[in-house]
Amino acid sequence: MNARRVESISAQLEEASSTGDSVEDEMEIATVRHRPEALELLEAQSKFTKKELQILYRGFKNECPSGIVNEETFKEIYSQFFPQGDSTTYAHFLFNAFDTDHNGSVSFEDFIMGLSILLRGTVQEKLNWAFNLYDINKDGYITKEEMLDIMKAIYDMMGKCTYPVLKEDAPRQHVETFFQKMDKNKDGVVTIDEFIESCQKDENIMCSMQLFENVI
Repeated sequence: MNARRVESISAQLEEASSTGDSVEDEMEIATVRHRPEALELLEAQSKFTKKELQILYRGFKNECPSGIVNEETFKEIYSQFFPQGDSTTYAHFLFNAFDTDHNGSVSFEDFIMGLSILLRGTVQEKLNWAFNLYDINKDGYITKEEMLDIMKAIYDMMGKCTYPVLKEDAPRQHVETFFQKMDKNKDGVVTIDEFIESCQKDENIMCSMQLFENVI
């Protein structure tokens, strides 16, 4: 989900707050093959209103009529936002970040909880989510190899349409710089505390790693 996509979703939510919606959306939620949790519960757990959840569900249902999305479908949807490059690998990592229970699918609930953090979460919440994205094997640490895999995936996704044209070794150079700053105790891994502290203190890391709307 790129910056334009995030802005589009935000605009739809703002419009929803000023327009009336029928109860049809709520009724449709109950009849879909994968029935999401009650809107009231999702409203309590997320930072969205009931009306906003109805709007988001309508869009989710249009893309995923079954109410859940597998990885291949997720990749197909995501590739539409980055036609100039190959988003397959990055979409794989992003799918795993949304699939919090690691069951091989992203439900409407999974989607809402992730989107709630990315659109309206605190800086701390966003950084926690981003750490989980970079922690590919979910062992609680980010290695230089994991960070390089993510960075390579981002460069592949952005394609060759960037200006100025990026050098082939640019991902590795970025990782060397960032990892050196983040790995405070020089033990070869970055903990979540090191990650959050480094990002909060260094605006260049926040921007250059494109943690949020640019590629999420």
